[in-house]
Formats: sequence, structure tokens, C-alpha cells
Amino acid sequence: MRAPFVTSLASLLVAATGAAGGAADGHGTRNVILFVGDGMSVATVTAARIFEGQQRGETGEENYLAFEEFEHVALVKTYNTDMQVPDSAGTMTALVTGVKTRAGVLSIGPDAERGVCGGEETHVETIAEQAEAAGFKTGIISTARFTHATPAALYAHSADRNWEATTPDEACADIARQFVEFTPGDGIDVAFSGGRAMFLPNAVNDPEYTFRNGQRIDGRNLIDEWLSAHSDRHFVFDQAGFDQMPASGQLLGLFEPSHMQWEADRSGDPGGEPSLAEMTKRAIEHLRNDQGFFLMVESGRIDHAHHAGNAHRALVDTVAYADAVGAAVEATDPAETLIVVTADHSHTMTIAGYPGRGNPILGYVAAGGETQKDVAGNVYTTLSYANGPGATDAATAAREKLSPDDVDYIQDAAVPMFVETHGGDDVAAYAHGIGAEGIRGVMDQNEIYDVLANALFGGSN
Repeated sequence: MRAPFVTSLASLLVAATGAAGGAADGHGTRNVILFVGDGMSVATVTAARIFEGQQRGETGEENYLAFEEFEHVALVKTYNTDMQVPDSAGTMTALVTGVKTRAGVLSIGPDAERGVCGGEETHVETIAEQAEAAGFKTGIISTARFTHATPAALYAHSADRNWEATTPDEACADIARQFVEFTPGDGIDVAFSGGRAMFLPNAVNDPEYTFRNGQRIDGRNLIDEWLSAHSDRHFVFDQAGFDQMPASGQLLGLFEPSHMQWEADRSGDPGGEPSLAEMTKRAIEHLRNDQGFFLMVESGRIDHAHHAGNAHRALVDTVAYADAVGAAVEATDPAETLIVVTADHSHTMTIAGYPGRGNPILGYVAAGGETQKDVAGNVYTTLSYANGPGATDAATAAREKLSPDDVDYIQDAAVPMFVETHGGDDVAAYAHGIGAEGIRGVMDQNEIYDVLANALFGGSN
């Protein structure tokens, strides 16, 4: 039986090579790109595959998303040390440190108590910190807030994922502060995301600002602090700025006060913001160098759509995520780049009934021209959730006014809840390029870190 807690492989490799990293160890350039589809369950992948094909006028079942063409695949166990059904903080910590930990904490060990200052002393190194210390370029991309659990796990060590802009004790640094005060190497080289309000004082006065976890109460403007720390740093906040970013230096783009738009809504954003594929392409261009780079790309809003019981937006964001993976494949050489595509956890969406081949994945269950009905004589959709807001009276009333393929349609759910929950089933991992053969079989989530570190720091393939 494989142990769920591992020694930091990258630390050993860096120590053995004198922190030389890829090029200096004789292996040439090494790049690692980790794609995380937040909440991208196997059912989400299947439904998105069908949805993408049907958008092209096909039946959909025969389609493949870009990463489904990868030759190496595994099933991944996602439990936290204290939870059967996990959260994003604990699962992302496992992916980027090689250490499983409890739910709700970021890149600290499992023995620290959540929400208690001092737990940060049990911090475990992340692959981004190790890459910076070894001289690699680094990048972090997310469609969620930059201080949200998944991106934050790469640069912050926090006893509570909710300490994005403030903490209960001044002895603990909030998550936004930790990005600005990030010390390994010269800091993260490319950061594209949402969450601008977490870095600014009095951000709650921004009319677009709708974040629930508070604001900066220390009066600090962390964007100005980040810019002033080095002469070659650049900040942008909209599509126009993104399009005009310089070709050198370190880049910070925070395109919304809170999360970025869902892909289905992005065209209606008045300021404009880049797509996940555009951010991925730009980051790769900017990070490419003779030694190599580490890049994490998260589609964070797949998860948020599922929590809302809204399959349409979840599938559109999953297709956009697959497009970003395809862009990365086109922009890199598999002889020097490992691409791993996975999810941090699943959700409760299921695909059920007996719909005929090519039946609209967002539609009512039908076969042979006949719509199927439940025991009460009601039509029902192919996609539904085990729990969530879709079971409430309000959602039932709203569904009567919408077609099931409407972007705002909330799928039916079995158990009424204000917010749909995560699922505890395994997620998939897909790999392409150097070291991809390490993704295989059934894996504990923290074992993916070893595959990433091995590829980046020059272990044997």
C-alpha cells in the first residue's frame, strides 16, 4: 500500500543538483504545465465532450476534448486527511506539495488546526517555490480570484483558505499579502486571474465588488507595493491592457474585482477580459526560456457553476478549459514539456435516463422522438444533481419559464440545499510529454506532485 504522505522529491532533487534545475543537469529545457479543472468530475468531462460535439452539429458522443487525446490516463483519489469528500484547499495542497492535508488549509501540514494562527509554521514547500528557488520561471493562471484556494496554494501558507484579505491575528499574513511578500527566487513571473479587490484598500466601494469575505482593512495597496518592489513589473486590469503587455518583465493581470466571468458571459463584460486560452498562450510565450518553467492553469468557475446547479455554464467553461489545453499543446514541445490535466475534486452532477444517441445533453431525456417522463408524468433532463438549489421551490418555478438549454437553467436536484456540494468520487488525470508515463493506474492525489517534480527537476524518466 502506498503511503499518502511523501517526502518532498523536488527538495531532494534540487539539493542533489545544487539547485541547478533542468538545463544544468544535462537534461535540457524542462517545462511543466499543470491544468486544474476545479470540480471537473468524470461526468463533467463526458457531458462537456458531448456538448462540444453537439455545438458543431454532431451527435457528440464520438467527440474527444483536447486532453482526452493524451496517451496516459489515471484515476485519482481526492480525499483530505480529515474529509471523505474534500475541498479545494486540501486537494490543491496535495497536488503541488506532495503532502495530503486537511480541508480548508493551504500548503501546511495535516497536524495544524484550521483557523488557528501559527499553523503556517508547519508549512510545506510548493512546487512553485521550489521552481523559483531553482531558477525556473513560474506562472499562475485562474479564472477565480487569485487569492482563492487553488491558485493560492502555490504561493501562500495559511491555516484558513478564507483569509484572503484579512486574518484574525496580525501575526498571520493574509493570502494577498503573501503573494506580494513571496520570497523564493524573484517572485512569480506571470499571474493572470481575478480578485483585484483583495489587493486594494476600500475595495468594497467598487460597484462591481461582490465578495463575501471582507476587504483590506490595513489600508495597504498591495498592487502598488508589488510594482515598486522591482523596476520591471507590469500590472493590467482589462483586455486592452492585456493586449499591450510588454514582452519582458513580470506580469500581473487582475481582470475583475472578484472572480472572472463565466465563459458564457464573458462577451458581455464591458471592460473586457482575456479567455483562458489567451492567458495560457501569453503565459507560455512569456515564460519560455532555455532552462524551463512551471505554469499552473486553473478553470475555477466550473466549480462555481456546479455549486449553483447550473450545468450549462459548467460545460461551457469546461470546453474553454479544453481549448486552453489545446493551445498549450500547440505552443510546446512534448520532448521538453510535461502537461498534466486533472481536477481537484468532483461534483454531484450525473448523466442519467435513457436518452437516444445525439439527444441534446442539456435537454430533456428523449429517444425515438418520444420524451420520457418520471412517475408523476413530468419530463426531466439528462443532467441532474444529487443535491443543490435545483430541488427548491424557487428553482422549480424558474424552470417552468426556461428551456433546459437556457444558460440560466438550474438542473433538478434530489436533495434541497442552497449550494450544491462537492462529490467524493475519483477524478481523472491525463498526461502528455516528458514523464507522462508516471500518470497511470489509480493514484493518490499527492503522487501527482512526484510526477511534476520529476519532470521539472530532472529525475529519471
